[in-house]
Order: sequence, then structure tokens, then C-alpha cells
Amino acid sequence: MKSLLPWAVFGTLLFALLLYFVGAEQGATSLVSGHMVHEFVHDGRHLLGFPCH
Repeated sequence: MKSLLPWAVFGTLLFALLLYFVGAEQGATSLVSGHMVHEFVHDGRHLLGFPCH
């Protein structure tokens, strides 16, 4: 069980980071300047039901 915990934490953090970039990386909460990240995840954003325009 102890060997599974680091992988579970890593997976959770990776999922949270992916969810942030797909769902919130634009506008006032943007960590990356420009629209490159938004354009890269644009279709995935629509597929997951996130509004973007």
C-alpha cells in the first residue's frame, strides 16, 4: 500500500494540472501569456464541456 501512495499523489497532481490548463488557462487566471495554451487545448475544452467563447 505504501508503494501506491506516491503514484496516487502524482496522478492527482497531474490530473489537477491538466484540468487547470484545459478548464481555466485563459483571461485573468492565465499563468502563461498569449493564447498558445488556449489554442492547443481548444478542442479538448469543447469536448469536455468547458465554455471558452
